[in-house]
Amino acid sequence: MKDRAASRDEDFTAYLQARQPSLLRTAYLLTGDRHQAEDLVQNALAKLYLSWDKVRDRGSMDGYVRRIMVNENNSLWRRAWKRREFATDELPDSTPSYDTYDDGRSGALWEVVQTLPRKARAVVVLRYYEELSEAETAELLGISVGTVKSQTSRALATLRERTPATLSPSEEER
Repeated sequence: MKDRAASRDEDFTAYLQARQPSLLRTAYLLTGDRHQAEDLVQNALAKLYLSWDKVRDRGSMDGYVRRIMVNENNSLWRRAWKRREFATDELPDSTPSYDTYDDGRSGALWEVVQTLPRKARAVVVLRYYEELSEAETAELLGISVGTVKSQTSRALATLRERTPATLSPSEEER
């Protein structure tokens, strides 16, 4: 019994070391906050560890953990004490600053993505940041492929409306 537990711990540790940076990136894209992302990954990995022996297909482990993170993120968001509003003594700057256009890594573009509702943001993150297919995204979120398509379409339309002209690519760059 001790050998099995040690082997289980070694397997889990190997998975953790190999995948934690990628999972942290996904969690950050879902939450928009590094500290919340770290908490989300920690909770997801704790749940994974408890279910480690139940997961038969090790090849689908990433999808299983992503599903845990999406569900946890949505569940945490529903709790009243997790609302993003907070009191502050300082007012935010009234003049926005825009980064130059890039492939989605700039702070200004990410701020626009964060304005999407959580479910739409989850679809955008999984489709364009994690580069999952429509079918993989649908399976992970527990929705139909048609819902992924419609949410993606609406989210991209919203992003186009909200993205400042200084972040949009010029016709020459397209």
